[in-house]
Parts: sequence; structure tokens; C-alpha cells
Amino acid sequence: MLVALPIRDKQPVPSSSSIPPAGQANALTGIGFKIASVCVFVAMASLLKASQGVPAGQLVFFRSFFAIVPVVIYLMMRHELAAGIRTTRPMSHVWRGLVGSGGMGFGFYALTKLPLPETTAIQYATPLLIVIFSAVFMGEVVRLYRWSAVLVGLFGVVIILWPRLSFLSGGLADASEASIGAISALISCVFAAIAMMLVRRLVQTERSATIVLYFSISSSIVGLCTLPFGWVMPTPEQFAFLIGAGITGGIAQILLTESYRHADMSVVAPFEYTSLILTVVVGYMLFGDVPTLEMLIGGLIVVGAGIFIVYREHRLGLDRKSANEANTPQ
Repeated sequence: MLVALPIRDKQPVPSSSSIPPAGQANALTGIGFKIASVCVFVAMASLLKASQGVPAGQLVFFRSFFAIVPVVIYLMMRHELAAGIRTTRPMSHVWRGLVGSGGMGFGFYALTKLPLPETTAIQYATPLLIVIFSAVFMGEVVRLYRWSAVLVGLFGVVIILWPRLSFLSGGLADASEASIGAISALISCVFAAIAMMLVRRLVQTERSATIVLYFSISSSIVGLCTLPFGWVMPTPEQFAFLIGAGITGGIAQILLTESYRHADMSVVAPFEYTSLILTVVVGYMLFGDVPTLEMLIGGLIVVGAGIFIVYREHRLGLDRKSANEANTPQ
């Protein structure tokens, strides 16, 4: 999994067999790439939020279509473009694209209705939902420690959402745009978690480059299909923001992929949560977003639960590795 991707769709990374042994130098390099990717993803989200008045489907199109440019250049530089185009499971890519585009669409809509840090904090629920869905739909064994972390994390999400749920006492007719935005952010987490389960199956037979490229193409098509439902003619400033969001999204994906080339996922994944600090600063400086006490408390709880889940995954991975080595004939 990936930790959720606030305001973005997480792409697969190279399998563990392609990752070099993570010495201290490699780990620091991987962490550096990860933090850089977080910063660029926050820049992408800021550009999308600055494009106020543009429908969510249109945001999905620009974010996906212009992300293809840096991704293709990157694959060409690595001589992996031909490999990235080849696929044996086109329909799996279509389903992954539809689900991932839905996650982006709801997430982008939430971004236009909520403060930047609040949207980011809510979408940290994605890794929690991945644990639940993996246990329910994929039969993965989840024990007490991780279930406890999931419950604590979901409690943190409820704390963040609570001020936005006033419509529960007055009915949906009384729901404000912020309330609808909060629900949209939560729905985007559900779509993102399902998308990551689809990715888990795809990576068994498909290259990471293939999944990244076909997702960008399919989500561009999905975004374009929303044209009849109301697009707007962007101003020159909005055009610049939208194109910039797509390009920075592609660059951020490249940085994310590079981070996992240099270090194990369990090493770099916790640094995803630096985005909470960054979005609080950027949200306040650029958009005047002042974080609420509920957002800060709930966000810290969700972050703590997410880091604990990453730690448990790492420990379980080490235990499985030790067991395999013990059972290997000498």
C-alpha cells in the first residue's frame, strides 16, 4: 500500500527483489527521494486547490494527462518505455483506472471544499481501510495489534470529521459544502484502498512502469468523459495551475518510485506523514487555512496508528523472512 495518497493516486513501486540492500547510504537516499516526493505532491495539491471553480472531473483529466509527459520522459531515459507499453492484462488496467479515477475525483472535490491540511489528514484513513479490506476480501490474517491500530486510527478520523457532521442531526438538506467535502474525502479513501488491492494483483504479472503508464492514460480518458457534465473554460492562470499540477504529479511519482529503488518500503513509508506538517504550513500561508484543534488531535492519532501499522508490517516481514531461512535446506 501504500499509505494513502492524500490527493493523489498511489502507484506501485518496484518489487522487493529489485531493491538493492538498504545500507545507511541507500536508506538516506531513499528517505531523501521520499521527502522530495511528498513536497512535490503537496505542490501539486496546492496547484489543484488554487484552480478554484474547475470541476473535479476536469481536474482529474489535467492531473492525469500532463503527468504522462514526465513519466514517458523518465521511462525513455531508463530505456523502459517499450516494456512499459507491453501488457497481458488490459482489462485489469481498465478496472484499476476506473477505481483510481473515482478516488482522485472524490479527493479533488474534497480539496476544493475543505482546507488543505484537513483533506490530507482525512485521507490518511486509506492505509487503515487497506488493512480492513485485505482481511475481509483477500483473506489476509490481521492480528490483534494491527486491528487495534486500525480502530484507534479510525477514531482519529472520526475526531477530524466530527465538526463537519452537523447535518446528521438536521438531515442531508442541511449539509454544507464542507460537510459534503468531508464525506467525499472519506469516499476517496475507500476508492484508493480498493485501487491498491487491484494494484497488488497487477504487480504479480505487470511491471511497475506498465501500471503507472496505463493508469495515467486510463484516468485521462475517464476525466475526459466528464466533459458533458460541465467543464469550464479555465482562465490563463487556471490553465497554468492545471498543467503545473499534472507535470508536478508526474515528477512526484518518479521521485516516489526512486525512493523505493534505494530503500525498503518500511524505511521510507513513515515519512509520508511529513505531508501533514507541510500542508498545515502551506495551507496557512497560501490559502489562510487555520487548522482546527480537532484536525490536529485527530490527525496525530491517525498518523500514530499509520506508523504503527507500518512498523508491524516490517516486523512481520522480518519474521516471515527468518522462518523461510530456517526452513531452507543448508
